[in-house]
Amino acid sequence: MENVNSKILKVEIVLVLALSLGQSAIYSILSFADKLTRGPLREQTTSLNNQLSTREFFDFTYQLLDIFFALVPVVLAVYLMKRSTGRGLREIGFDLRSGGKDALLGAGLFLAMGLGTLGVYAAGRALGVTTALSAANLGDYWWSVPVLLLSAVRHAVLEEVLMLGFLFTYAKKLNLRLWTTIICSALIRGSYHLYQGVGPMIGNMLMGVVFGWVYHKYGRVMPLVIAHFLLDAIGFVGYALIGPAIGIGG
Repeated sequence: MENVNSKILKVEIVLVLALSLGQSAIYSILSFADKLTRGPLREQTTSLNNQLSTREFFDFTYQLLDIFFALVPVVLAVYLMKRSTGRGLREIGFDLRSGGKDALLGAGLFLAMGLGTLGVYAAGRALGVTTALSAANLGDYWWSVPVLLLSAVRHAVLEEVLMLGFLFTYAKKLNLRLWTTIICSALIRGSYHLYQGVGPMIGNMLMGVVFGWVYHKYGRVMPLVIAHFLLDAIGFVGYALIGPAIGIGG
């Protein structure tokens, strides 16, 4: 029975990743190979948060649907995790029980990771192994900023709940070593950012190691969600204002 349960857990991990971040990792690796065969990475630009239609109403609708459906694998993962391991959102610390402490830890991680991310990005650009990033390419609409913030929420929840709460719960159930779990999670995290270049891949791998250790130590995913949200929110919304000043894009 133990072997059967182990096989089921492994299948559930594969299915959840294949529908979400694992799928993104495969496309990201393919996109990186595509970019490498087109020319020097330093001369290319990766665009994020792009328009999905030239007509405002349909673009707005597509954006909301894209965010909504991207979060469905999180619901699936939480459902499977509760059914197979008995752990739900409360057990992985995705709740508001420790709002103040979570916010402080999340803000601290945001500051540390933000500075580190900029440093790795700058180094990657200087070495020519990272594309320029254009982080916000929606139209000039009233809803652009709210949609960018929702997109930041989407990335934060999707990545941290799956890469930490879900994956670490299953790894523990499968009796995997802690650092094996942390490194595997970090490698997956880095791989689905490879489409941006080597710098973002390395930066996100390092962030994954730090986030994995913090999650193991504190047992709560919410501070990591907060930190990730702040990183993306500042990157997306603040791009047009501070991007040129710090050399991002172009």
